[in-house]
Amino acid sequence: MAINVLEEQVLPKMSTPRKFKVSLWRRLMTVFATVMVTGSFVFLAAMFLSIIVDVLIHAWPALNIKLLTEITNGIGGGLKNAIEGSIIMSLGSLLLAAPIGISAGIYLSEHGHGNAGKLLRFLSDVLVGVPSIVLGYVGYITMVIYLGWQFSVAAGIITLTVMLLPYIARSTELALSNIPLSVREAGYGLGAGEGRIVFKILLPGAAPAIMTGLFYAVALSMGETAPLLYTAGWSNYMWTGKLTNEPIGYLTYVIWTFINEPFAESHMLAFAAAFLITAGVLMLILAGRWYMVRAQRRMGAYR
Repeated sequence: MAINVLEEQVLPKMSTPRKFKVSLWRRLMTVFATVMVTGSFVFLAAMFLSIIVDVLIHAWPALNIKLLTEITNGIGGGLKNAIEGSIIMSLGSLLLAAPIGISAGIYLSEHGHGNAGKLLRFLSDVLVGVPSIVLGYVGYITMVIYLGWQFSVAAGIITLTVMLLPYIARSTELALSNIPLSVREAGYGLGAGEGRIVFKILLPGAAPAIMTGLFYAVALSMGETAPLLYTAGWSNYMWTGKLTNEPIGYLTYVIWTFINEPFAESHMLAFAAAFLITAGVLMLILAGRWYMVRAQRRMGAYR
């Protein structure tokens, strides 16, 4: 009987949840943080949309078939040669930077725990902080003048490659580092060698993140102007296939140069080039995110 009375007195008190009173200061800070985060997002979205809309409005009169079928002629014409040059420079730098950068990322992830790895990371961080115009000037001194290549595709591609290397290496290192150590141990336990583990287990698992880094690298190279001014020069004509002693056109040069001309046609052409660059970069970023989410959903990361 005494036990039943004790249960009636204790159990209701234990089952009743304790209510915590939220102070007025915490409520005010919560409201303030919510307003700041929402306001920041709205501000960034508004700035992004305003840039896209402004560029599109100014570029709209020049967005026609002539833009894609005619070469640049003085301050007018089309952008066929500039579009071709931008694609060649971006893909060429990616073909050179991807294998070197991915290899560096593999080394940093798997063996970069000593002094050599620390030195390589430090040099990579320093290279990221070097202004692109400095890289262009170094390329001008070494390749355009010293090697005698003149303004050329090779000089521009190599300069862009040096600029992209630290980004690809760091994205590859981070992608491989996210794979659990137990995956590597399982491979060693099955008798696989280090090379087989890297190429058959680690790289396929990290491929979505590595591909996203490559997409971002291409987008970065498409928007560069300063290093190409000193290395690739400019040409109103289509590329003939020569890697040296022949300049090439590219879209960012049109933006940088034609906007300063006192002619309406050159201004429209500059805004059209800006629209093509912006649309290309946006599509590359969205493609990278789509590929990463799609691949991770296949592996069960997204439901």
